[in-house]
Amino acid sequence: MPVHADHPRSIDETALAAALDGTTAGVAVFDTDLRYIYVNPALVRHNGLPPDAHLGRRPSEVMPDIDAREDLMRAVLTDGRAREITSSGRLPAESGTARCYWHGAYHRLEVGGRIVGVVGIVLEVMASDDEQHRLAQAQRHLSLLDSANTRIGTTLDMDTTCAELTDLVVPGLADVATVEVFPPDVAPPVRPAPPDVVRMRRAAISSVRGLSRGIEQFGVAGDYIDYQEDAAVPRCLVSNQPVVENLTGDELLSRAAPNPERVAAYRELGLHSAIAVPIAVRGAPIGVLGLLRAGGSPVFTDDDVVVARELAVRAAVHLDHARRFTHEHTIALELQRSLLSEPRPPHPHIEVATRYLPADRSVLVGGDWFDVIPLPDGRHLKAMGDVMGHGVEAAVAMSHYRSLLRLLADEELPPHRILEQLDRMVERSGLDRAATCLLAVVDRSGAVCEVASAGHLPPVFIDPAAGTRLAAVSAGPPLGTGYGGYRTTVVECGPGTVLFMYTDGLVERRGEDIDVSVARLAGLTLPESGDLEELLDAVLDRFGPGAEDDIAVMASRTRTEPDGATP
Repeated sequence: MPVHADHPRSIDETALAAALDGTTAGVAVFDTDLRYIYVNPALVRHNGLPPDAHLGRRPSEVMPDIDAREDLMRAVLTDGRAREITSSGRLPAESGTARCYWHGAYHRLEVGGRIVGVVGIVLEVMASDDEQHRLAQAQRHLSLLDSANTRIGTTLDMDTTCAELTDLVVPGLADVATVEVFPPDVAPPVRPAPPDVVRMRRAAISSVRGLSRGIEQFGVAGDYIDYQEDAAVPRCLVSNQPVVENLTGDELLSRAAPNPERVAAYRELGLHSAIAVPIAVRGAPIGVLGLLRAGGSPVFTDDDVVVARELAVRAAVHLDHARRFTHEHTIALELQRSLLSEPRPPHPHIEVATRYLPADRSVLVGGDWFDVIPLPDGRHLKAMGDVMGHGVEAAVAMSHYRSLLRLLADEELPPHRILEQLDRMVERSGLDRAATCLLAVVDRSGAVCEVASAGHLPPVFIDPAAGTRLAAVSAGPPLGTGYGGYRTTVVECGPGTVLFMYTDGLVERRGEDIDVSVARLAGLTLPESGDLEELLDAVLDRFGPGAEDDIAVMASRTRTEPDGATP
C-alpha cells in the first residue's frame, strides 16, 4: 500500500496489513500531519471510497461533511495521551441525508522512540431513539428560524406579516397558530368590550388540514376575540412571558380558553397543549402568538417555547414597522381626505367631477390635491397639484399650498402671475417641500381657457366635435424653488369641451418614458352619456391598475343651452 511521499518508510506495511486487514473495525494510520498513510478494508468499505482517495489527505479533505475532531487528534500527537472521540456527519457515499455516528479510540504511534503518527480504530454506533428525536427536533427548529429571515416581514402590512408568521410555524411547530393584536388606535370604533374582558383582534390563523374546518368556529382573521381575565392570552400579556398549558384536564382547558363554553369544542378537536407567547416591542406587548397541538402531536417542550419566543421576537420588529406605517398612513389619509373634500361647483353653469385614488398600502399617502375656485364675472380657477414626498408632512404641506392659492386667487391675476406669487410666498415661508401645479382660468362661456404650469403634466381637452388633444403648455419649474419663469398659454375650446387634469400617478410607470405614457391620454373619449363621472370611472379602470403613486383626477366643463348659449 502506498505511503505519503513526505513520510519516511519506517512502518512495516506488510505487518499492518497482516494484523488489521481482517478486522471488522475501521482502522486508519495518520502521519504527523494527520494525513492517511494506511486504511484497512473495513474502513474502505464503510466510507465507500477507494484507498487512493484517502492516502495523502486529511480526514476533513476526504470527508468534508464529517466532524472528524482533528483538533483532538493533534492533542494525541502532542501529549501522547490516548483519547476516545465521537464523530458524526454524512459520508460521501451516502445518497440520503441520514447522519452517521462513530466512536473511535486514538493513540500516538512511535517507532524507535520517534513519533511517526496516530492510529485510529473506529466503530459506527447508533444514536439512541431519544437522541435522534432531539436531533431531528433541533434540525426542524433551526430550519424554522432560518426560514423566518426570508418569509416574515415581506411587506409593511400588519395582517400580512402575521399571516406569514402563522404559515411558517404550521405544521413544523404547531397544529394551529394564531396571531392576535390589540385593536388599532386609529381606526373606526368597534363595539365596547364587556367588563373584565380583554379584547384582541385576530390578525391571522393557520392550521393543519384536518383541523381547518373545526377551528373556524373559534374565529377567523379579522374577528375580535374576547378573553376572560384568567385565560392564557391575558396572563401572557400581563406578565410579558410565555404561558404554557399542557391541558390534561377540563379545569386547565377551561382556564386557558377564551371562555368556558369552548371546552367541549376543544375536546372534540383533540386540542391538548397550548403556548401563548408575547409579541413585544421595547418591553410593551403589541400582540400574542398562540400555538396549539392536537391529537397525536407531542406536548410542547421547553425547546419549543424557546423557538416560539425567538420567532415572536423576530416578528415583533416587522410588526412594529408595519404598525407605525399603518398609523401614519391612516392619519395622513384622513388628513388628505378632509382637505380634499369634493369641491362644489363654483357657479351653477360649471360641472365638476373628481376622484382621489390612494396607492396600495405599501406606499404612503402623498400630497396630491385639486381645487376649483370661483372668480368674478362667472369665471373660475381650476387647480391640480402634487406636493413632492409622502406621509403626514406632505399632506400638511399640501394644505399650505391650497390655502395660499385661495388667497392669491382673490387678486384676479392671470395664471402665470399667480404661480409667480405662490412660488415667492412658499420660498419665504420656509416650506421645504416643492410641488408641481397646473392652473387653468376659464371664462364664463367656456370658450377660452388660460393655462399655466409649474412643472406639472399637460392638461387634456376633450372636444365633442373636434376630438381630444393634449395642450402644448410651457412648464416652468416646480413651486418652492424660487426660479419663477412661468407662462400663460391661451387655449380656445368648442362648446361642451371637457378639461381633464391629473397627477403623475395616473401615467407614470416604471420602465416607460413619461412622454409615451402621457401620449395615451390623447385617446380619451367621452362616454355616450357624456357623464363626467362615467368618464373618470373609465379613465381609472384603464390607467389606474399598476399605479405606484397616488392618483388625483378632475374633469370639468361649462354647461351650454341646446342652442350653444350659456345659461
